[in-house]
Amino acid sequence: MEDYMKNITILDHPLIQHKVTHLCDTRTGTKEFREIVSEISMLMGYEAFRDVKTELQEIVAPISTFKSPVITEKIAIVPILRAGLGMVDGLTALFPTAKIGHIGLYRDEETLEPHEYYCKLPKDCTDGGCIVVDPALATGGSASAAIDFIKARGFKNIKLLCILGAPEGLKKVATNHPDVKIYVAHFANAPLNEHGYIVSGFGDAGDRIFGTK
Repeated sequence: MEDYMKNITILDHPLIQHKVTHLCDTRTGTKEFREIVSEISMLMGYEAFRDVKTELQEIVAPISTFKSPVITEKIAIVPILRAGLGMVDGLTALFPTAKIGHIGLYRDEETLEPHEYYCKLPKDCTDGGCIVVDPALATGGSASAAIDFIKARGFKNIKLLCILGAPEGLKKVATNHPDVKIYVAHFANAPLNEHGYIVSGFGDAGDRIFGTK
């Protein structure tokens, strides 16, 4: 295993793999694609939220009073616009009290450097967890830059959730941000095409989620 993979979790559950297959199928329409992205995100969230902080609080149950764990950590979910929006509902179904931030990036046509054009993050979550979401991690440029901008605003405990992850993108983010845990539903171990798309993937996730292809 490559050294950069040590902080990457590949969620190879059969249910997830089955759903990823349908995402990549051109016969899958906008409505179904959107629903599957949300379903996969929920399944991924179960693992990503595994270490969320809890504390024991006393509750009054029907038969007795006892202490039981309650989540106390503040969580921010930050989709990378626009495709990342498709993953938000699945995660908030698991964690309805999470705050939602947004970050938008564009790439300079001359320098090819990513630039932030929009960033709105919940200010009361910097001491908690931040879950950055984007369906596809191809070159890794946008995700790595987004994490840079999020860190600059004080967030430290950051995770990245992507449905598809290519070796190039995973290596870039893991190398630039060794403190960030990365969760991937499917390791797309194939070269990117000349446009930077994952060839064994679902194309432009934003277009397929919003029906603009």
